[in-house]
Amino acid sequence: MRTIAYIDGFNLYYRLLKRRPASKWLNPKALIETVLHRSHRVERVNFYTARLSSRLHDPDAPARQAVYLQALSSVPEIVVHEGSFMASEVWMEPCDPLQARPADYDWTLPGPNVVKVRKFEEKGSDVNIAAHLVRDAFTDAFDVAVVLTNDSDLVEPIRIAVAEAGKRVGLLVPVKAPHQSLADVASFHLHIRPGHLMKAQFPEEVLSKDGEIVRRLPTWR
Repeated sequence: MRTIAYIDGFNLYYRLLKRRPASKWLNPKALIETVLHRSHRVERVNFYTARLSSRLHDPDAPARQAVYLQALSSVPEIVVHEGSFMASEVWMEPCDPLQARPADYDWTLPGPNVVKVRKFEEKGSDVNIAAHLVRDAFTDAFDVAVVLTNDSDLVEPIRIAVAEAGKRVGLLVPVKAPHQSLADVASFHLHIRPGHLMKAQFPEEVLSKDGEIVRRLPTWR
């Protein structure tokens, strides 16, 4: 079966990889092939992400991400779609103002109703996944699609691809149980387990699309 995968990169990272350093050198195409039955022919893997901001708490994160994106370019079937990463400082109301104040705060003074926080947002991936999935469904680009996410914002595009375009669309679930609204519209769902991640690691060195040797980072072991 002609199969296209749509991977929410940040969902994959925060749900499955952040706390598993040894799994971070992940080949997404190999992961899809490991989870799916061998009757699937994975023709394309769309990987949706955004370049990290240097304003993050971890200033080395953008450089590590750049290494990984280079590694992804070594697989011809993987297409990276980049959204945008926005960092801003905004005033917001805290959930519990008492915990937001320092220990030596003078409780006789009136406290503020809002605090300034750093806000980081990834923009574009959900819209891109939705648009590409619906387009590919109606242009008969696949027999089966699989979407790696647990974001309920994708319920409607999955429903359209299944109910209106007549395609099979499965969920690759990065958590214990899929969001119920996603499970209700998807054709099937499969869980990604730690063993799948370990079976789908890149070799220690890969050759990028530009001909550069890209090596696994020492912290990803």
